[in-house]
Amino acid sequence: MSAETNEMGLLRFTTAGSVYDGKSTLIGRLLYDCKAVFEDQLSALQRASLLKGQSGIDLSLLTDGLRAEREQGITIDVAYRYFATPRRKFIIADTPGHVQYTRNMVTGASTANLALILVDVRNGIVEQTRRHAFISSLLGIKSVVLCVNKMDLADYSQAAFEAVCADFRAFATRLEFASMTFIPISALEGDNIVTRSAKMPWYDGSSLLYHLENTYVGGDLNMIDARFPVQTVIRPYGDEKWHDFRGYAGEVAGGVFKPGDEVVVLPGGQKTHISDIYCGENKIAEAFPPQSVVVTLVDDIDISRGDMIAKPNNQPACSQDLDMMLCWFSEKRALRVGDKVILRHTTRELQAIVRDIRYKVDVNTLHKEEGVQALSLNEIGRVVMHLAKPLYYDTYSRNRTTGGAILIDPFDNTTLAAGMLR
Repeated sequence: MSAETNEMGLLRFTTAGSVYDGKSTLIGRLLYDCKAVFEDQLSALQRASLLKGQSGIDLSLLTDGLRAEREQGITIDVAYRYFATPRRKFIIADTPGHVQYTRNMVTGASTANLALILVDVRNGIVEQTRRHAFISSLLGIKSVVLCVNKMDLADYSQAAFEAVCADFRAFATRLEFASMTFIPISALEGDNIVTRSAKMPWYDGSSLLYHLENTYVGGDLNMIDARFPVQTVIRPYGDEKWHDFRGYAGEVAGGVFKPGDEVVVLPGGQKTHISDIYCGENKIAEAFPPQSVVVTLVDDIDISRGDMIAKPNNQPACSQDLDMMLCWFSEKRALRVGDKVILRHTTRELQAIVRDIRYKVDVNTLHKEEGVQALSLNEIGRVVMHLAKPLYYDTYSRNRTTGGAILIDPFDNTTLAAGMLR
């Protein structure tokens, strides 16, 4: 199976939007109309809906799994759902709409190929719409679908739909989306979700499912810059068959590796060649992202967790000073200049200190506020970090794996922030 075929078979997308825009109902409708709901789930939904005093099925309960979510009618945690059609497999991250759960949205969007942003046609573009669009762009998502929901409550008005689209375009032109698609829908009624709706004859685009099935995401992978962060060393002691085996396990983060390729091991800089590549116990002809494989080398080199294997003529950047965009997650404390943290990048951890906070971003206006002294919960800003040792990395826009990092509290090991390297 080639890298392209592998990626075309799976689409990861995130749903985002303001509270009560209908994200959970949309996903529930998508699953229900695609026959991805089991009979026992359907029976449980009917019982739960009756307890809420509803005669029909409340499809939002399919994704709002926590008791607090069902009681309040909101999404709190990231809910992952899986379904498939004959054309494609899907992984959905249903993310919260409340501003205090922005960090959950960042988590859900970090691995997505496409962002599906919902807007209530009656309310138009609001702060959370802008926030989620900005975060989606910041996290390297190139394709966005704006679903203008609750069209049934606006009499399926073309003018109302186009006004919302115009407002979003005016804001999103300053972001880095490669493609924007606009679809008028009613998640409650099922209009333009799986099939085209006859209630909006003025709309000549595709249904949401058709667009999701045909969106190309193979270009999201970096197939040029070969990167292999070593996770662990494989030495199967006690097995006579593999007695002399020494392999290096990890997930390919970029490029393509083949047996016979010349490689360089960082940070040592030793050059050697790939002997074999294993997937399980089987040798394979090539490895590409996001495969997890074991690589053996011609020469015996001292390699350990955190080292990176690359190509000699295409090496990542190397520096002890990092310029990154940060989304701050911690409720306990703010980020300030001079703070000491642990930076986790691929399989490596390094001590780091905050040298400077250059600015924070107002997500409503995209204005850069300079001279700030701290970043608080859910705030996004540009930060300069100094590391104890040099780090090998790529920019986030080039490779989301080798260009992404998280900050860890050195005292209690909690996650403090997610960072995108510039």
